[in-house]
Amino acid sequence: MITVLLVDDQRLVRAGLRMLIEDTTDLAVVGEAADGVEAVRLYAELAPDLVVMDLRMPGLDGVEATRQILAASPRAKVLVLTTFDDDEHLFPALSAGAAGYFVKDTEPAVLLDAIRRTVEGDLMFSPALLRRLVDRALAAPPAPAPAPDLTPRELDVLRLVAQGYGNQDIADRLHLGVSTVKTHIANLLGKTGTDNRVRLAVYAAEVIGR
Repeated sequence: MITVLLVDDQRLVRAGLRMLIEDTTDLAVVGEAADGVEAVRLYAELAPDLVVMDLRMPGLDGVEATRQILAASPRAKVLVLTTFDDDEHLFPALSAGAAGYFVKDTEPAVLLDAIRRTVEGDLMFSPALLRRLVDRALAAPPAPAPAPDLTPRELDVLRLVAQGYGNQDIADRLHLGVSTVKTHIANLLGKTGTDNRVRLAVYAAEVIGR
C-alpha cells in the first residue's frame, strides 16, 4: 500500500483527491495539511511514501515546504499538483527537489499513475512541462563533459533520462531489469554529483542532449 499525504489549502480539492486515491486498492491517504508548516510537521510524523503538494498556500508555501521536507528526509518524494504551469512556479519547485509537477486539470488516471511511478523512482511531469524543462536546460551554457568514469551502459541510461523516460521505460528499451536500472541511476547520481532525479535529468539534458 502506497501512503500519501495531501497538501492543499482548499478543503474541496483535498476531499476530491482523497476520494480519487481511496477508490484504488493500492493507495491510501494517511494525512492532510492545509499549509506548508502543517505539511512539514505531518511528513515528519507520518513518513508517507509520497506528498502531493500544492504551491500557493498561506504562510509557508509549497516550494519552501518541499525544500524543508527534502532537507530533513532526502529520500522523500514530493509530487507538485498546482494550477500554475509557468516557469516562475515550475523551476523553483524543481530546485527545491520536487520529483514531479502536474497541473490540476490532469486526467485522474494520469495522476494516479504519476503517484505510483514517482514512488517507484520515476521523474514525472506533464508532457509540456517536461519539454520546457529540457528546452531550458539545452539553452543553458555548455556544461562540463560527462564524468570520465561513466560506463557505456551508464551513458545509455543517462541519454534516456535526458529524454524524460522513467525506470520501466528505460528497462524496456535497454532490455534490462528495473532493479538494474535503479542501480545505474544510483551510480549516476554519485558520479555526476547530483542528489536527485530532477537534477540528474537536467545534467543529462545539458551534457547528453546536445
